[in-house]
Amino acid sequence: MSIDNTLASQLGDELYQALTARSMVDPLTTRHPGITIDDAYRIQQRMVDRRLQAGEKIIGKKIGVTSRAVMNMLGVYQPDFGYMLDGMIYNEGQSIDIGTLIQPKAEGEIAFILKKDLAGPGITAADVLAATECVMPCFEIVDSRIRDWKIKIQDTVADNASCGVFVLGDQAVDPRRVDLALCGMVLEKNGDVVATGAGAAALGSPLNAVAWLANTMGRLDIALHAGEVILSGALAAMFPAKAGDNFRVSIGGLGNCSVRFA
Repeated sequence: MSIDNTLASQLGDELYQALTARSMVDPLTTRHPGITIDDAYRIQQRMVDRRLQAGEKIIGKKIGVTSRAVMNMLGVYQPDFGYMLDGMIYNEGQSIDIGTLIQPKAEGEIAFILKKDLAGPGITAADVLAATECVMPCFEIVDSRIRDWKIKIQDTVADNASCGVFVLGDQAVDPRRVDLALCGMVLEKNGDVVATGAGAAALGSPLNAVAWLANTMGRLDIALHAGEVILSGALAAMFPAKAGDNFRVSIGGLGNCSVRFA
């Protein structure tokens, strides 16, 4: 049983207010069990529209819930997508004020910078490679406005795929010079290795993940645009962050990215 546009707008407004107030809301799926994934994307669109009205700009897109580790952690077993806005970006070495987030978790992944548009359906991994200017290691700091991360797929989709902020590494690499499926990742928290992974964790290859994104959004007449940053999904589990924490991710052939929380 789908929800109507009025309720979708109200829930989008509620999530936007939670974002700006740094507060949590109860899961949408417990209050409105009939919410479908399509409804959730309508709620997401409203939440993103509120951010755009407040002056932010879309600078990219992300695919979420691609790795088995994250699926198992969240109990969500299919990918989703969300929008990256210019208010979310941090540079390598910048510290993030933990007070600007609600219940953040850090995950290491590979970011793509596009040089050509990708408009599905029919996009292949080879098309993604041809359209990519460069790749770089990055941290996505996911955050949820849903209380205690008690989310179903509809909750995380509605909440802009649990987007928080993201940090790009300090070097850009030609994706044709590295095997993106086989490149290994090491994730450190406060100097200790907490996870390892590989490009293959993201739907077999980050290229497959970006193709999935282009094709899924293409069905909604949304393209991935030249110049956009595309986050291709976590390569291992995600880890809670608190003030004083330092994270570092190293990805073979791509380099490093680090983030600290103050």
